[in-house]
Amino acid sequence: MLIVGYFSGKQRDWAALMDAAARALEERGARVVGRIVQRRGVSAGGARKMALPFSSRTLLTYGKVREAAALRERTNADAAVFVGDLTQRQRRVLTGMLGCPTVSLADALASGASGASG
Repeated sequence: MLIVGYFSGKQRDWAALMDAAARALEERGARVVGRIVQRRGVSAGGARKMALPFSSRTLLTYGKVREAAALRERTNADAAVFVGDLTQRQRRVLTGMLGCPTVSLADALASGASGASG
């Protein structure tokens, strides 16, 4: 499975949050095959947009969604797990765009994630 995180540029512990998510999933039998991170407000252009919401459809930029879809295809990941919460609409849109089931970390952990291999 892929782990996907989206974070404000002000959030300094994003790497630790991604590591903790990977550990939690692996402890439940999942195999993490890749990670995608979208950080907002890191560049000068992004800093001006920090007050704006992430895409309501995907939470990510279109380019980052394409990057995640390409990584999913290369690794044959069977799911994408977002560190943050997703709405029903976001899960549906991202599932279609990424070509695999897309869930939040909380949902993956609640379901056990044990059947997920990649």
